Amino acid sequence: MVWDDHEVDNNWADEIPENTDAGQLNDTTEHFRQRRAAAFQAYYENMPLRPSSVPAGFDMKIYRTIQWGQLANFHMMDTRQYRDDQLAGDGWKKNVAERLAEDRTITGAEQERWLLDGFRNSTQRWDILGQQVFFAERDRNQAPEIDDVSMDGWDGYAASRRRITQGWVDANVRNAVVLTGDVHRNWANDVKVDYKDPASPVVGSELVCTSISSTGNGTSSTTDAAMAWNPHLKFYNDNRGYVKTKITKDAMTADFRTLDYVTTPGSAVSTKASFAIQDGEPGLQ
Repeated sequence: MVWDDHEVDNNWADEIPENTDAGQLNDTTEHFRQRRAAAFQAYYENMPLRPSSVPAGFDMKIYRTIQWGQLANFHMMDTRQYRDDQLAGDGWKKNVAERLAEDRTITGAEQERWLLDGFRNSTQRWDILGQQVFFAERDRNQAPEIDDVSMDGWDGYAASRRRITQGWVDANVRNAVVLTGDVHRNWANDVKVDYKDPASPVVGSELVCTSISSTGNGTSSTTDAAMAWNPHLKFYNDNRGYVKTKITKDAMTADFRTLDYVTTPGSAVSTKASFAIQDGEPGLQ
């Protein structure tokens, strides 16, 4: 297990809270450090974490690698505590050129080195990134000259994403799979190094799990308009539920399990979609 933002504050970034307006409780760095320290202490006391994650004030190291024999590495990441602040006031923004800056990071330099070293040292069949926010590019505007992307996800830190994706390619990682939450929707995506180049090969996969209850019942829709001009986005769904995966040496399968409603008891659970990732064959089938 690993955290995202709401254990502390919505869309926080390092020592910067979401709301810095005058008069707010968390409008100063010191107030926010106190809030972070309290949140981290509560998190450690209530979650199954090893002593290596004991909080030190408002710092707490939660990124780590968990090996499952020779079958899999789970690289559990932290994209909150070391990231640069979101650009342009956060949210969805159009044509923010600074998001492409080479020095922007969502992981921090130390965690990036740790992850790239983990790729190079891996002898496991599957390398799985347990992380927080939408990884693949998701451009909401169809016009090629306009980018409309989320500043909080990896789209707001494009160079950071490219370095990590290229890192597992350069390390000859056998099978790279990114696990994601945050957006309260189901998605299944192919991962590329360069999303602007149609000929850029698929080098990994991303499974995005919906929320259990947030946003209510949702809908059974399985299409999102952006999929038409983002062909690497393979599946979308707005129901609540979970993703059930099975990992073997030959394949990783993922069943998107959904409920028709969660506002009252009794809904049956069903499989909305299933995907397979074959060993040595990047991409979703």
